[in-house]
Amino acid sequence: MQAKNEISDRFLEAYAHLQKSGKVADKKDFAQEIGISTSMMTEIHKGRSNVGVLAIQNIVTTFHVNADWLLTGQGDMFKSEHRADAVGTLAKNPQEGIPLIPASAMAGALSGDIAIMDYECERYVVPAFAGADFLIRVKGDSMTPTYLSGDIVACKRVPLTDIFFQWNKAYILDTNQGGIIKRVKPGSDAQHIRIISDNAAYDPFELPISQIYHIALVIGIIRLE
Repeated sequence: MQAKNEISDRFLEAYAHLQKSGKVADKKDFAQEIGISTSMMTEIHKGRSNVGVLAIQNIVTTFHVNADWLLTGQGDMFKSEHRADAVGTLAKNPQEGIPLIPASAMAGALSGDIAIMDYECERYVVPAFAGADFLIRVKGDSMTPTYLSGDIVACKRVPLTDIFFQWNKAYILDTNQGGIIKRVKPGSDAQHIRIISDNAAYDPFELPISQIYHIALVIGIIRLE
């Protein structure tokens, strides 16, 4: 294995690539994804600390960075099966394809806000998801085994005016508690919906429709094995 400072340099190179491609928004977002503090990420970035085992493990498992490349400098930065062609064809024209947005841009993507174009998102041409408005990565385990953390879901925005829910379908919901991916079932009255996780460890709960700001239907999934 090479010196730790060389591993840290490649770690930061991978972070820069992930940020540029829109998979993470900033150091804080990245640090949360890999289970370290923002201050530790700053220390690594300034060269005052070396990357630790936990961060190495999590950048490999969460973002599919090639461990051989990270530890030795040999091979490609990302595992071959997790490059762009595993998602679809990387769009060459910035006006075509479906944007793969960072989680921090979810509200803008759900609302159709033009500000989403301010993000340097990679865009993919995925014929099976021609009607999708955006792609986003799943976080957490509340929807396992259907949707795993790291999966990419294709989403189609749904207007809130006179909304017709497809009961038991999965939706991305922008709520006062943040963005969530859940199944939706009828609530106790017309003003509520019942939120269901596929993971039985998470209890269902009711959510007032008035607390939903934007919504998108999940129309497909890409799993990178």
